[in-house]
Amino acid sequence: MSKPLEGRVALVAGATRGAGRGIARALGDAGAVVYCTGRSSRAGPSPMGRPELIEETAELIASAGGTAHAVRVDHTDEAAVAALVKRIGDEQGRLDLLVNDLWGGDPMVDWSAKFWSLDIAKARALIDQAVVSHLITARHAAPLMIEQRRGLILEVTDGLGDGYRGQILYDLVKAAVLRLGYAMAWDLKDTGVTALSLSPGFLRSEHVLEHFGVTEANWRDAARHDPLFAESETPLLIGRGIAALAADPDVGRFAGAALASEDLVDIYGLQDVDGRRPHVYRHFDVLADGFASAEGPLDSYGGFFAWAAYLRIHRDPAKAALAERLAAKLGWNGLGAALQPQRPAR
Repeated sequence: MSKPLEGRVALVAGATRGAGRGIARALGDAGAVVYCTGRSSRAGPSPMGRPELIEETAELIASAGGTAHAVRVDHTDEAAVAALVKRIGDEQGRLDLLVNDLWGGDPMVDWSAKFWSLDIAKARALIDQAVVSHLITARHAAPLMIEQRRGLILEVTDGLGDGYRGQILYDLVKAAVLRLGYAMAWDLKDTGVTALSLSPGFLRSEHVLEHFGVTEANWRDAARHDPLFAESETPLLIGRGIAALAADPDVGRFAGAALASEDLVDIYGLQDVDGRRPHVYRHFDVLADGFASAEGPLDSYGGFFAWAAYLRIHRDPAKAALAERLAAKLGWNGLGAALQPQRPAR
């Protein structure tokens, strides 16, 4: 097998499960030495209460013939992050890739809460855990890359564009991470280091598979209940996309960009582990068009989907016509100017 990242060193911050585990595994498959960090460890659990452990991620890489180091790190602890980066520099003499996939916020987000009923202590803790942790890690990793005049920093978020993600804290955190990739790219201009943001599609993570009551072997059964799931992807797909980015000698052309895993599928001709090339955003718009065109009232799933679709696309001028039809279907009249579909400038 080709090992395009042989000799490279990667740090995947938040590699315990989900996208982070898939990314770490794909980088290991591509030949990189991978430092896998997270809080869930055989030495002790994290507040997530999940069974996956950071050591298991490293063992999966090793069992496939790769090289990985599992390190238990709380990335809100600046001293611990500084020590981690120093260790990588001492052991490897280089750092080529940082993937910031830190999250762990599921227990801290109340999807029914409006901003006036938030627990502010939880809000502060979530921002520290899911945004400041990214900044701390990039702040300590970047100097090693800048000294080399080469490197790649990837900020992993959920969703692209500037539509609303449906809950104010979730929206704030994920939009902030999206912005980090853009803003850091400006600071890194002329250093030889590239930063950008990435979003997976509909991810078949451990938690999502459990939510639908399926496994990777029979995941298609869940698409009968949620048609969007038909275009879902394994965590390895975004990992393969990141491996392709890291191996691209012209990766600097993407500095500051916000890309989805399906963009990387198209750019690099990638496939998921089952040979599929999922495009969930394209499928999302097809489903949204169907609900906007449906006769009669929408059922609970259709109403939820139309709501989510409108929030995602209404600020995209290229999708203004679809957003207008969704708003009409939902009976939304009298929205404020910035909440209405944004028509292209004349």
